[in-house]
Amino acid sequence: MSDEIALVDTNIIVYAYDTFDKRKHDKCKSLVEAAFKGENRLAVSNQILAETFFVLTRKLKNPISLDDASTIISAIVDSVNWEKINYTHETVRKAALLSKNRNISIWDALIGETALENGIRRIYTENIKDFVKIPGLNVENPMK
Repeated sequence: MSDEIALVDTNIIVYAYDTFDKRKHDKCKSLVEAAFKGENRLAVSNQILAETFFVLTRKLKNPISLDDASTIISAIVDSVNWEKINYTHETVRKAALLSKNRNISIWDALIGETALENGIRRIYTENIKDFVKIPGLNVENPMK
């Protein structure tokens, strides 16, 4: 992994806190912990933070408590070592076109466009098949 900043997709943060799959958990936990320590440069968007809270509390086989999920989100938001980015209405317009033209979900297109508009060209995700369709974005699965 390079010194270049990377956006972290929802699934990576979720695996860092969900212990159901030990191999994925261990790899993602190491990546996330390194970001908190300032050992790597990671970014999240507001969309990813919201998705993470939802998945941790509603979609897991063993969901975590609302209090614990709130603590995780707050830790990332409050950390000086995590870059926080957001999107605009123009990002949504670009994402809608990308979604249509590349046949990917609007949500993945929005994550990709948000990264690119904020100068981030790399994303860590398990969802290689969709994010590779976004021109200008380098996709890495840290669990491989």
